[in-house]
Amino acid sequence: MKNRRLFWRIVEKIENLIDTGIYPPGSRLPPERELAENYGVSRPTIREAIIALEVRGRVEVKTGSGIYVVENQAAENNDLKISAFELTQARALVEGEAAALAATTITEEELAALHQTLVDMETEASAESADKEFHLIISKATRNNAILVAVEKLWLLRGANEDIIDAYKGVCNQSSPKRMEEHTAIYSALKERDANAARAAMHLHFKRLINALFDASEKRALEEIRRKTSENRGRYSLDHLAPAHN
Repeated sequence: MKNRRLFWRIVEKIENLIDTGIYPPGSRLPPERELAENYGVSRPTIREAIIALEVRGRVEVKTGSGIYVVENQAAENNDLKISAFELTQARALVEGEAAALAATTITEEELAALHQTLVDMETEASAESADKEFHLIISKATRNNAILVAVEKLWLLRGANEDIIDAYKGVCNQSSPKRMEEHTAIYSALKERDANAARAAMHLHFKRLINALFDASEKRALEEIRRKTSENRGRYSLDHLAPAHN
């Protein structure tokens, strides 16, 4: 979480430079190495910041050329708020069909790579990156670049929206055994080349996730109600009044 918070600070600093005209639309940002030196952070942190800026519509990354500032679409894009619930529903719809299609096209090499992500997912330090790689391998296995781009964009949103990051962190870290069980079921269906089972297993995974998000949301709402009730109880309590004398 510390690294995520760090890249958000870099995002804010670069956005400020864009907004003040230091980097006007059409200009090219310094290369990753230079940005990392300027801000005293690692290059992976800079990459995370650039991804977030790209999702927010502030920059465009041109392969082999550089990172360019685009016309400010941030205000329009930021008005369109995407919740963790909306993102999860979209992922279920897209990735469910991706799994069904991949069941008919996935190669033995891709199945081996998928199995390795399951092994990596058992280690806490690599669980999150392995989870992402698991889903991207499946999207690549569809042999449909439009599906691959759609899944990549959904994952970008998952990692570049601070509210969604916090929502997912609260549920993913609490259900590692369940996550392993669900991903193993998806892998088994793909290995059996069973499109219907792969789709159902992927949907079951996201169904559990979205229900966990609702539970977490409900818990936060109840805690807020208790907090406000406690404040009001103290404000309107009569305990501080002097006792009546007969």
